[in-house]
Amino acid sequence: MPIPISYNLRNITQRPISTLATAVGIGLVVAVLIGTLALASGFRAALTATGSTENLIVLRKGADSEISSSISRDQANILRAHPAVAQRDGRPLVAAELVVLTNLPRLGQAGSSNVPIRGIETAGLPFRSAVKVVAGRMFSPGSSELIVGKRIASRFANCRIGDRLRFGQREFAVVGHFEADGSAFESEIWGDLSVLGPSFDRDGYQSVTFRMADASRFKTLERELEGDPRLGVDVRTERDWYQSQSQLLSGVIQVAGVFITLIMAIGAIFGAMNTMFAAVSQRRREIAVLLTLGFTPGSVMLSFVIESVVLALIGGVLGCLLALLLNGITTSTTNWQSFSEVAFAFRVTPMALAIGLAFAAMLGLVGGFLPSLRAARQPLAQGMRAL
Repeated sequence: MPIPISYNLRNITQRPISTLATAVGIGLVVAVLIGTLALASGFRAALTATGSTENLIVLRKGADSEISSSISRDQANILRAHPAVAQRDGRPLVAAELVVLTNLPRLGQAGSSNVPIRGIETAGLPFRSAVKVVAGRMFSPGSSELIVGKRIASRFANCRIGDRLRFGQREFAVVGHFEADGSAFESEIWGDLSVLGPSFDRDGYQSVTFRMADASRFKTLERELEGDPRLGVDVRTERDWYQSQSQLLSGVIQVAGVFITLIMAIGAIFGAMNTMFAAVSQRRREIAVLLTLGFTPGSVMLSFVIESVVLALIGGVLGCLLALLLNGITTSTTNWQSFSEVAFAFRVTPMALAIGLAFAAMLGLVGGFLPSLRAARQPLAQGMRAL
């Protein structure tokens, strides 16, 4: 017969100081783990939300980012004339884009960072239905005007509405700020392709995006375009492309975070172990009474393991509450594949919280095993002498 759990809950409340100290230690470990997962999840979500499964992005074969890609005007014209491209009002939904990096000084901290400048055609705006100007206005076609992603507008110099940025021999006026459903586009500066191209001395493009007339034919279209000797390109859906851009850095963030968490977890395990060893030492008489009442050593061991796990779960809940404070906080990092700044928000997901609680329970199980084994092996005579 198992010992009632209410017995363990009452004993936990009898040691408020040691219980709180152990719970806080485990809570901090769990908070670090969830924070790491939230950081990687937010970065991944920002890039994944950038693309659409209905759009194809075409880049130079072997290019690992838009920055390293190059599409000529002739190649872009071949794509515009392809029958698989969707039409709207008799015009193909194709947009060639220029993507270059510029180095801007940070606000509020020393140093600078690379920011992507995207030159877009007016034909490309229908692809970006998630983009909404939230302050100021959209740039006028053919003008030296820019709009800046909201997430970097307050992080870099000369990005406020009314400020001016110089590219080459030309000055551009910032006329608006935009949002894009939290995607990586919010970390970019946009302007008219026909004006930005000459300013950066670029005659071609970095990528070509087009809407498929029939998205179910993607595989056939992919083989056809990648096999065309006139093009020499790689073809991906926008969603898959931007998701692939997040894999390297998000993987590194998770590995580094788990490594740090494991180091902290060792200390938390020893904390839980010390607490439970102290509990076993102080409750020798109680253990003797339980054995006298007919509870088996296995039941005593299980009871102390449950107590350790419950104590760890209290810390896990505390860690989850601490981690929730990070949700939505905007930060930024350098995307190693494009070498540009990407601003994104911490994203604490239900899965991350569940992993945090499961990790806390594991800490309690490991930390409570040896003290529980000691309690189960306590000789009955030794406990009776303490009565």
